[in-house]
Amino acid sequence: MRGRILHGSRLLRGRTVTTLTPERRERLHRRVRFIVAFTITYNVLEAVIAIWAGVLASSAALIGFGLDSVVEVLSAVAVAWQFTRKDPERWEKATVRAIGLAFFALAGYVTIDAILSLVSRDAPEHSPLGLGITALSLLVMPALAWYETRTGRELGSKSVLADAKQLLLCVYLSGAVFIGLILNSLLGWWWADSVAALVVAALAVREGIEAWRGDIESPFEVLSEMKEE
Repeated sequence: MRGRILHGSRLLRGRTVTTLTPERRERLHRRVRFIVAFTITYNVLEAVIAIWAGVLASSAALIGFGLDSVVEVLSAVAVAWQFTRKDPERWEKATVRAIGLAFFALAGYVTIDAILSLVSRDAPEHSPLGLGITALSLLVMPALAWYETRTGRELGSKSVLADAKQLLLCVYLSGAVFIGLILNSLLGWWWADSVAALVVAALAVREGIEAWRGDIESPFEVLSEMKEE
C-alpha cells in the first residue's frame, strides 16, 4: 500500500510532512461537529419516515434502510463524542471499532429480515413515500459523504473517514432499495426488494470488517488515484 501523508490540506506521497496549525486543526474539529450534527438530525427524520413506510408496505429493504439511518446516527454520535474529548486522536481506535460494530449489527438484521421475506414470499406493496425518501437520500448523502471525506483526509482521522463510509453505504442502500421498489411496482418482481436488502447487508459486512481492522480508505481517494494513473 502506498504511503500517504498530510501537507496542509493535501495528501502527498512518499515523505512525511505534517503542517496543520492548531488553528486549522480546531477549525476542522468544528467542521466535524457540524457534519455529525447535520447527519444526526437528517437521519433521525429519515429513519422515522423509512421505517414507517417499510412497515406500511411490508418492505424488508425499506425497513433495513430505516435501520441503516439509525446506525448512521449511532456512528455520528460516536464521532461527535470523540471530537468533544480534549484529545480526539486518543479515542480514534475505539470510535472506529464502534462504527465497525454498527455495520455488523445492520448487516445481521437486514439479512435475517430479507431471508424471512424470501421464504414467506412476502411481497411488498407499492410505496410512494419509500421512493421519495430513498430518492432524497441519493441527492443528500453523496454530497455529505464527500464533504466529510475531505475533512477526514485533511485531519488524517480514520474515525471521520469511517463515518463517511457509513454515509456512502447509505447511498448504496438508497440506490438498491430505490431500484427494488421500482422493479416491484412496475414489473411485480416481489423478490427484488429482499435481494436489494441482501446486497446492502453484504456491503455492510465488508465495511464493518475494514472499520474493525482500522483499514479505512476513502472511495473518493481511490477514484483520484485511478485518474492520476
